Amino acid sequence: MTKPPDGRTEVSDAPAHEHERSLWPFVAAAGAGALYLGAAVTLFAGAAGIVPTSLGIAVAVAGGVVVVVGLFGWLDQAYVGGMRVADERKRASYRMTMVLFLVTDVATFGAGFAYYFYVRAGAWTPADVPDVFGSLVLVNTAVLVASSVTLHVAHSALDDGNQRRFRRLLGVTVALGVVFVVGQVFEYYEFVVEEGFTLTSGIFGSAFFGLTGLHGLHVLLGVVLLSIVFGRAVREGYAAGHDTSVTTVSWYWHFVDAVWLFLVVYVYAGATLVA
Repeated sequence: MTKPPDGRTEVSDAPAHEHERSLWPFVAAAGAGALYLGAAVTLFAGAAGIVPTSLGIAVAVAGGVVVVVGLFGWLDQAYVGGMRVADERKRASYRMTMVLFLVTDVATFGAGFAYYFYVRAGAWTPADVPDVFGSLVLVNTAVLVASSVTLHVAHSALDDGNQRRFRRLLGVTVALGVVFVVGQVFEYYEFVVEEGFTLTSGIFGSAFFGLTGLHGLHVLLGVVLLSIVFGRAVREGYAAGHDTSVTTVSWYWHFVDAVWLFLVVYVYAGATLVA
């Protein structure tokens, strides 16, 4: 069994069974499709009286449940399995699984942004757009960008064999992720409770909370994944070349950070400055 430089047992990222390929990302993608289909039915067909609004809501809720089941099924298979040594073929399979998952996520966020740009091109009065681009957005952006930097440097430290620096910076990354989630919750509290800006506050409200809420769920999942990786790093350790979960979670986290930058530019700053 391969051991990291500090002598602790290496942990693999392979499932217990022989067939390591996973269908969970596709389950999550199907759920995301149903979620957006339900949202579209609720916003358009329901409003026009073509179908009952309750049908769209039911489809969206069912899709959301399937997304959660798919994500946690994949999480359990890929990261919470027993301690096994994985060969390169299995590690490559899990890297490809993450790539496929990210492709479905690109499609999901792409659909959300397409909806946003569609409604943005129509009738959009300044009264529909509250001042959402404040100092808290800038702080959250700095926190999330910093977390990407610390995660990248942590992974580089692992490649260099510096286990202590790797674990320390990975812990900092988890902490920054938690800070971002707390900041997002506080922002929602200000909008909903203090300003009365909600999901039902016109077209911009539905687009804003739909996109930022979806991103917030992704960040929350990312914090969970990073916490699992951090816990395993503290208990068993990783080593260069035996770090599949570190690599795949890093890809996911950097993707989530990139989506946030698009949200800041086009949804926060773009809507406020152009309105």
